[in-house]
Parts: sequence; structure tokens; C-alpha cells
Amino acid sequence: MGWKAAEKLIPKWKILRGDNVMIIRGKDKGETGAIKRVIRSQNRVIVEGQNLVKKHIKQGQGHEGGIFTVEAPLHVSNVQVLDPVSGRPCKIGYRFMDDGTKVRISRGRDASGEIIPRPEILKMRRKPRPVECGPKDTPLEVVLEKTYDARTGIGMPDL
Repeated sequence: MGWKAAEKLIPKWKILRGDNVMIIRGKDKGETGAIKRVIRSQNRVIVEGQNLVKKHIKQGQGHEGGIFTVEAPLHVSNVQVLDPVSGRPCKIGYRFMDDGTKVRISRGRDASGEIIPRPEILKMRRKPRPVECGPKDTPLEVVLEKTYDARTGIGMPDL
């Protein structure tokens, strides 16, 4: 990527993976779907079941070749998040609640001004955390062992 393209990257993303969006430009204009993947390095998103293109894949070792239908990325400016109340496309704004939490709200001409909830899919990890200890992990009893006492100075290395 050249420096001109790097200047045009969106610094703060308001659209998240799992959001319900409507396509506002292109061949699938007016269609809705959930965001499957966000490609921040290209300012693009992949919408589930939309912008389908045919892809020719050559046969290789371990997989078959042929013509497959895949979802192509859309530029982020061609999609808008749906208002949770009216179901129409809207812009996204931010507000702070009374308890100090930051929430997304719907903005725009026909927007309801209601809170747009964070997608549930963001709470799940893509790669699960390892449950069992591996051979290079430090045992828990060694981690919890107290080796320095600040009051007495015991455990301080001699420098």
C-alpha cells in the first residue's frame, strides 16, 4: 500500500463485526445482512450473503478446483447500520450514559436516537484461550509464591 492509500484509512471505525447493515450503493442496493468480517487495512467489510461473485479456483493438492460463489468485500462507505427501532439505515453517534458508559446511538434525519447495542458475536473469542497448562507454562504455585516483602525488604537483590 502506498502512502496516499495509507492516508485515507479510517482512523476510528463505527461499524463493527456482527452489525446489521443495509447496502446503499452497488448491485445489491437495498439488501440487508450482518457484517461477517471487517478489513480495516482496505476500508472494506464483507456482508453475509451479499455481493456474491464467481471465483475460479485451480485444483491443487488437498482441494478440488472449480467455480465457486464467494462474498466479495464492499467499501465501508457503501453500507450503513440499521436503526434498531425503525429498521432504516442511519448514521452512528456516541453518547455517555449517566453511569459513564459509552454507547452508540442512531443519528440522522429519520433516526430514532435509540441505543445501537454492541453485537453479541464480539463477546466470543475467535481463538479460544488454552485451558490446560503447556510444557512451557509456569506452574500456578510458583506464580503465587511471595518472593518480596516491601515492609521488611526481604527478597531485595543485592546490587
